[in-house]
Amino acid sequence: MSGIYIHIPFCKKACHYCNFHFSTNQNTKSAFVKAVCKELSLRKSEFDSEVIQTIYFGGGTPTVLEVDEFVSILDVIYETYQVSETPEITLEANPDDLDSEKIKALSKTKINRLSIGIQSFHSSDLLTMNRAHNADEAKKCLEIATPYFDNITIDLMFGMPTMSDDQWRQNLQTAFGFGIKHLSCYALTVEPQTALEHFIKKGSHPPMDDEVSAKHFEILLEETSKQGLIHYETCSFGHSEYFSKHNTSYWLGKPYMGVGPSAHSFDGVRRSWNVSNNSKYIKSLEGNTLPFESEILSIENRFNEYIMTGLRTMWGISLQKVETEFGVNIKEQLLQNSKKLRASNFLVIEANHLKITDTGKFLADGIASDLFLV
Repeated sequence: MSGIYIHIPFCKKACHYCNFHFSTNQNTKSAFVKAVCKELSLRKSEFDSEVIQTIYFGGGTPTVLEVDEFVSILDVIYETYQVSETPEITLEANPDDLDSEKIKALSKTKINRLSIGIQSFHSSDLLTMNRAHNADEAKKCLEIATPYFDNITIDLMFGMPTMSDDQWRQNLQTAFGFGIKHLSCYALTVEPQTALEHFIKKGSHPPMDDEVSAKHFEILLEETSKQGLIHYETCSFGHSEYFSKHNTSYWLGKPYMGVGPSAHSFDGVRRSWNVSNNSKYIKSLEGNTLPFESEILSIENRFNEYIMTGLRTMWGISLQKVETEFGVNIKEQLLQNSKKLRASNFLVIEANHLKITDTGKFLADGIASDLFLV
């Protein structure tokens, strides 16, 4: 088994661009933690023979929980499952939650990797996004955290119409100045039913500009290359020993368990997902009932997911895996469908793997959709 993902569905405030499941009402935190522990216990039989290699606390904003609440969840995992001797245990965190006391306390737990949602080191950007922290807090938390955690990744966002090229470069240089060994960098996108979508429609926020995003992505490739960071996935840059093991397992199609409201699980052929409602989730687990639905993925869906995730990585799509899992005919169809993209230098075949080129990296998702089975 690849790992366990735990969704913490609470935030202090709603970021304007976010469409993940969360609640700003934290009154049910204690009941939620008990429900997560119950779900972990009830699902033990699903992975009796598996070794847990990664554990990931995501959200939402996981750091709204207290340190002892993380410890209690980890205790249940270690008591219930077989965990690797050297697991990667990641905690997503917001800068405003990471004061000196909390970081010191976290460093004494089994958590060994922090994923900090910086987004920008410019307060004007953070205000536009409706983030809960400011630029000073973004820098301060890294000053405090870096002596205690060697494995730190930060999130940065680019492509905002109000962000200049120089501001984007400054964000990257500030991150490098803290010795950060891994970055996750995302282009701002307009998700449906978000505040950002509403603001753009009514004209109070400028629309997204693909040219700005493309230029920022070009700057990102240049600056990370200068630092020796490897671009191993569309949005991920790091030194090889600091690649995200948990996220890499997703991209390589390994099975995983998702725990908490709205969390998804995958066992290789079946996908399941928990109810996206905190109260219903808690009530269901209080009654010893697992609150999820599931579906068996069709060959087309499994193939399309492999294309989508595989092309985003530097490892690409294994043509041997395609032939073994989906058949010779589908492999031949993939090669035929990719001909024009290879001729246009968007794709290349290396060592029996279909890979995206530097020219195609910014267009990875669109290129993948051209190769889907329909």
